[in-house]
Amino acid sequence: MGRAPDQEELDQEELDQLDLDQQDLDPEQSAERLDSTLPAAAVKDSVREAGERRWTPAKIGLWVGISLLGAVAWFMLALVRGETVNAIWFVFAAVCTYLIGYRFYSKVIERYLLKPDDRRATPAEYKADGKDYVRTDRNVLFGHHFAAIAGAGPLVGPVIAAQMGYLPGTIWIIIGVVLAGAVQDYLVMFFSMRRGGRSLGQMAREELGVIGGTAAQVATLLIMIIIVAILALVVVNALGESPWGVFSVGMTIPIALFMGVYLRFIRPGKVMEVSIIGFVLLMAAIIGGGAVAGTEWGAAFFHLDKVTIAWGLIIYGFIAAILPVWLLLAPRDYLSTFMKIGVIVMLALAIIVVRPEINVPAFSEFAGRENGPVFSGALFPFLFVTIACGALSGFHALISSGTTPKLIEKERQTRFIGYGGMLMESFVAIMALVAAISIDRGIYFAMNAPLALTGGTVESAAQWVNSLGLANVNITPDVLAQTAKDVGEESIISRSGGAPTLAVGLAHIMQQFIGGPGMMAFWYHFAIMFEALFILTAVDAGTRVARFMLQDSIGNFVPKFKEASWRPGAWLCTAIMVGAWGAVLLMGVTDPLGGINTLFPLFGIANQLLAAIALAVCLAICAKRGVFKWLWIVALPLAFVAVVTITASFHKIFSPVPAVGYFANNQAFSQALADGKTEFGTAKTVAAMEAVVRNTAIQGVLSVIFVTLSIIVIITAVVATMKAIRAGGGRNNEDPAVASKVFAPAGLFPTADEKALLAEWKALPAEKRTQKAGHHS
Repeated sequence: MGRAPDQEELDQEELDQLDLDQQDLDPEQSAERLDSTLPAAAVKDSVREAGERRWTPAKIGLWVGISLLGAVAWFMLALVRGETVNAIWFVFAAVCTYLIGYRFYSKVIERYLLKPDDRRATPAEYKADGKDYVRTDRNVLFGHHFAAIAGAGPLVGPVIAAQMGYLPGTIWIIIGVVLAGAVQDYLVMFFSMRRGGRSLGQMAREELGVIGGTAAQVATLLIMIIIVAILALVVVNALGESPWGVFSVGMTIPIALFMGVYLRFIRPGKVMEVSIIGFVLLMAAIIGGGAVAGTEWGAAFFHLDKVTIAWGLIIYGFIAAILPVWLLLAPRDYLSTFMKIGVIVMLALAIIVVRPEINVPAFSEFAGRENGPVFSGALFPFLFVTIACGALSGFHALISSGTTPKLIEKERQTRFIGYGGMLMESFVAIMALVAAISIDRGIYFAMNAPLALTGGTVESAAQWVNSLGLANVNITPDVLAQTAKDVGEESIISRSGGAPTLAVGLAHIMQQFIGGPGMMAFWYHFAIMFEALFILTAVDAGTRVARFMLQDSIGNFVPKFKEASWRPGAWLCTAIMVGAWGAVLLMGVTDPLGGINTLFPLFGIANQLLAAIALAVCLAICAKRGVFKWLWIVALPLAFVAVVTITASFHKIFSPVPAVGYFANNQAFSQALADGKTEFGTAKTVAAMEAVVRNTAIQGVLSVIFVTLSIIVIITAVVATMKAIRAGGGRNNEDPAVASKVFAPAGLFPTADEKALLAEWKALPAEKRTQKAGHHS
């Protein structure tokens, strides 16, 4: 087959001119790459750039239309102050902003900051081992990556933050992800890939030295414990005393195990097929859950209190983390990816068709106060740590370094998977926010305030909500009782944690789209199942990642622990990590102040401090690469998240207001105990008061440790950056460049130039075709 003239093989002179970041290709690999019978491993830069600059009238019209629609949507959300706002404007504002951010801003990052080169082999090609390093089809890998990063955060944070009104959360979720969250995920993934898939902690040690690197490793390990514990707490709060939910979510475990066996032994490689079977079984589990919960034995057997569910989750976390990946984790990823993206797209379509009116004000009565009933603290800085995942999440840096980079086929795919995957998670967060604010505000506060405030009954909850003096809110006990009945639950009072509120909101919208009021209970439990899939994926994946991190840390002193195949070490490290997050989980479940209400700020701060650590490492790397003109792309989100998280940490440590400061709260309850009081504030017994004293002391100490370690990392990163600027660059810690012998498109759909090159590869004889990668759907 003749070679297209604009895609001819690079001649020797051009190969000699290849600038692979000052690194020479391995001579043997170069010789192999010069095999004239193989097509090119990448579309020529001049051809690709010419295609990107080719603006037709239709293309111009499309982007002008997207920009205008986005501008109108933002105008309706931000400036029009009617009684209500239509939910469709949230969808249009988000989608248009994402498209513009992906097409233009991420391209600036790609072209000027990262400069990917598809002529370089990725670790999945030059380290291929069939286990950790496997070239994976970009669309399948997008699903893997999205399933791993999308945990409880984008579902819970926006729901809790709805206390402040709809506008602050909307702006942070949509603008924050374009300028901060997606930037972090993209940079970390690219730099880890260039370093053979190294973890964030390892990169910090290389780039920041012993002090900064050690601080980053310790902070990462401790923060991981808090993150997994809060994810588990959300599941516990969603399933507590809900027989239908416990049965349906419990059934996901044998379904995932069946899928793992099916994919491994019965029909290997049939990802789509097994996902469809899994989806059908899930629907059966939801419908069956309603029937089981309706029986006397089912209601008794599956009606579990929160402490029992917490212990069950701790045991599950240990077993899931030591089982082979293919048996539970991988099939759950496949299934949850289809469920996650499918449900969010379906909800977006439902919002466009139903067009629910939102009665929540842009800025609520609590936006200017720091004593809100759902979470305490002022809008700045606490909104920006309450909404973590969906706008910016440090947890993603752990997934974007270490796992995903080992599977990428070509360097240019990091933009689609890293930047694009985070935009998809942000869309999940916006849909969660819309679902939460679509329900009656009285119901929202009755569901999300702690039991000590609502009293636990429909009468006391209604009385408390009406005493808040919210505009246009007058809830009755009958409405609260009827809502619980509609969704098939005994009670919806103080079901904090965000998941039940999101489920009610989703059911409220979906029943207008499909099925009518009679389907409310189905849609509610469908949403609980959907959320549990999100969260359990993060719990078992997070536990596994935490175990690897602990093994690496101990391995510095006892090398045997670094051997992943050494079962005693793996089991011991898993037990330590599960024990650590399990203790925090039980602390949250039994917290008289409402575990999610006091722990979520700590989760948010810890998560955002981890993001600051990741961005600090990326800043130092970019400076050493010599791209000083574009350092602002990293410095801007780093400066913002550093100010936000350090300010929030100082509030939690030093605030004299007991509702905000951990130590102030600790002092207030300690004094009450010293004065011989038997109840104080929300704690109705001496044991409950002692629990508050213990919990606030632990949370306060953790806050001090987290912020201290993060400040050390940020300072060492700034010092490394200044040194690199003065020196005109710095040491390059990337793996040596190796010439690639494969080709794959960069984005979701191949361009015309990529299609032409793909055709050349497909025309090769089978024995010459090195194109085939693993994990294709």
